[in-house]
Amino acid sequence: MQTNYLIPLALCANRPNSNRAHIWENIMNKLFKVGLIGAAIALAGCQDDAAKPQTQTSAEASASQVTLNTDEQKVAYAIGVSMAQYIGGSLDQQQELGVNLDREVVLAGVTDGLAGNSKLTDEQMQEVLMAFEQKVTQLATEKRDAEMAKVRAEGEAWLAEMEKAEGVVKTESGLMYKVITEGDGAKPSAEDTVTVHYRGTLPTGEEFDSSYARGETISFPLNGVIQGWTEGLQLMPVGSKYELYIPSNLAYGERGAGQMIGPNTPLKFEVELFAINGEPALEESADK
Repeated sequence: MQTNYLIPLALCANRPNSNRAHIWENIMNKLFKVGLIGAAIALAGCQDDAAKPQTQTSAEASASQVTLNTDEQKVAYAIGVSMAQYIGGSLDQQQELGVNLDREVVLAGVTDGLAGNSKLTDEQMQEVLMAFEQKVTQLATEKRDAEMAKVRAEGEAWLAEMEKAEGVVKTESGLMYKVITEGDGAKPSAEDTVTVHYRGTLPTGEEFDSSYARGETISFPLNGVIQGWTEGLQLMPVGSKYELYIPSNLAYGERGAGQMIGPNTPLKFEVELFAINGEPALEESADK
């Protein structure tokens, strides 16, 4: 099913994604409260039980010998696997930043913590993890800034090429448009509700949204969508078809939208305007 970017993402741009990774992250946050630092201190708290005899070795606790006959065993095993997947995913993300943590040492830390044999004090762990968190945050920020700068430069180059095309007009805001068909109806104001067909593509030409693909026009308040649409549609008489070339600051800016529209990405839209506030009811054109 194709995402309708124009309305849900324009009007609800701050709505978080609800994929499985985010759901699990929320669950993990609730379970462990304060992330790595809290988890480390919690594991260290197991040292209170250090004097208790340890009757089960690591080998005996290996996955090949675990039995899952009761609900409690299944829950315990599921928690262990889920923790491993969560930690593994975090380690993979850190690797992308150039941080390589030895997974065997991580496993040793979990084992020692559960056994109450931590080699670091609570204070040492807190100090180490806080410094590590700052390092990773800085690396992630630097990587994101570099990626955004690259996308911004590519977007500006694409817009510069579009501006050279025959028939393209640039407004004071930076919005560019090209008249494909000029209608003879009224022009909408920002307070009007318009009925349109549209197709949205990235600078690469990849389509990310299309009312044509859904087989029906869409109506929406013109002041409830991205700025490039609000401005561009007011230039169009009813019955027109325009191409809009929208800079990222008039689209979704640094936040991007959905899975396809990244930060600082300019957009191209083909738009046909059929009606303002439901009138006139012009015959809708077929997808071309």
